[in-house]
Amino acid sequence: MTPMATFLLTFVVCLLICGFMVAALLLSRTPRYRTSADDLLTLLDETLENRVSEARWHTIVGYPIRHDPYLENVRRRCQAIMDEYGQPWRFEQGGSLFSGTGLEEIRALRQHLTARLSLNDRRTF
Repeated sequence: MTPMATFLLTFVVCLLICGFMVAALLLSRTPRYRTSADDLLTLLDETLENRVSEARWHTIVGYPIRHDPYLENVRRRCQAIMDEYGQPWRFEQGGSLFSGTGLEEIRALRQHLTARLSLNDRRTF
């Protein structure tokens, strides 16, 4: 093969690979994560049982919920509770992630969320 033919073959192969990559990126969607009410309930339960880490808390609470305004309000309330009553330094030492008042707020928020979910379940029947 001549050097020019080798160059053209390499160029065409690279062009095809780049074309397939661009097409794959254009046709694929970004992954979506939808936080559900069950995810929030599990997080609140783990928090009340002192089993949730600060990283897990921020992973769920730090991600906006755009598909349900009520759950978004619950998430924002969770953020406010962390800002006001969070004690991450105590959690690292084996304590609770929240102060006693913060745990009471979380318990009340959990009861409210559970009541709303049971009300929604009754409406669907």
